Amino acid sequence: MALKQTIGFLGAGRMATALAGGMVKAKLITPRALFAADVVAAAAKAFAKTTGGKALRQNSDVLREAKVIVIAVKPHQVEELLGSLAVDVTSKHLFISIAAGVTIAQLEAALGGKARVIRVMPNTPALVGEGAAGFARGSRATAADAKLAARMLGAVGLAVEVPERLINAVTGLSGSGPAYGFQIIEALSDGGVAAGLPRELSTQLAAQTMLGAAKMVLETGEHPGTLKDRVASPGGTTIEGLHEMEAAGVRSALINAVRAAADKADALGD
Repeated sequence: MALKQTIGFLGAGRMATALAGGMVKAKLITPRALFAADVVAAAAKAFAKTTGGKALRQNSDVLREAKVIVIAVKPHQVEELLGSLAVDVTSKHLFISIAAGVTIAQLEAALGGKARVIRVMPNTPALVGEGAAGFARGSRATAADAKLAARMLGAVGLAVEVPERLINAVTGLSGSGPAYGFQIIEALSDGGVAAGLPRELSTQLAAQTMLGAAKMVLETGEHPGTLKDRVASPGGTTIEGLHEMEAAGVRSALINAVRAAADKADALGD
């Protein structure tokens, strides 16, 4: 069933366009219920062309047309943007922020304490409909608001509600995680080339292998370790490769990468 709400985007870049396009593709919303404004006119026009939504000239126009507002500008632009719009904000507005590192307290303060707020940490695979997002409710946001956010974000992947204190952990794992995945795919491709495969074929096989492994974890519900053990036959090729990974500290490096990125997100939010 399509949403009854109109949805506006402050900022019409790639992530905003991906989210809006995903909702249209999932028939969660009709294009005529989408609005966007961006300081870069070309971005707003591209949003309208891709999603079928309407590009507006001013941010204040977006607030007049929509009651659900997605904040999709750069983090350093949020405070000034929302400060300029505070006079137009009402208690009927729900703001969903995908600006990394901007806390609920900062969002609510910038909006004059009147609006309902949800903070989201998305990731770039939302651009291909395979995102993983965590979101947290502000002090005024309702259970219905959370359900709406989950439906919107679910149009481009997985969406889970967490307490705000865990948002930075989500950042370290799924927010930064695509980069770790890309590096693993690149390294596997290098290994294939070293073993004699052509580069293009090697990268294709590496990427599809990681995609398949991820789908098995999600669709079987089994522990990754159990699935790993099923591939590693006694005295076989896989256990030999796994031994090399353990010796190189790959598991420890990935754990440390997530923790370091989460710690950095904590520091940026201070």
